[in-house]
Amino acid sequence: MARQQIAFPVIDLKLTGRRIEQQRREAGLTVRELQAYFGFEYPQAIYKWQHGECLPTVDNLLALAKCLRVPMEDLLVYREQETARSAA
Repeated sequence: MARQQIAFPVIDLKLTGRRIEQQRREAGLTVRELQAYFGFEYPQAIYKWQHGECLPTVDNLLALAKCLRVPMEDLLVYREQETARSAA
């Protein structure tokens, strides 16, 4: 079976965090409003997302995208890393 180079997406945490913050600001929402939307007791999770310390879970990413009225993929910043993978 021939091997083919396929780009593998790698999410940039810092740039994704900045994008989340930018989209939140453009939507006119505060961190506290997102905290209430998600039902979080404390806002630290949202600050961690915005600072690129971690990503939201897939469920929370989907909810965040819906809340901000943007496609989920628009919140993610990624680069493609070349890697050898088998063509299926």
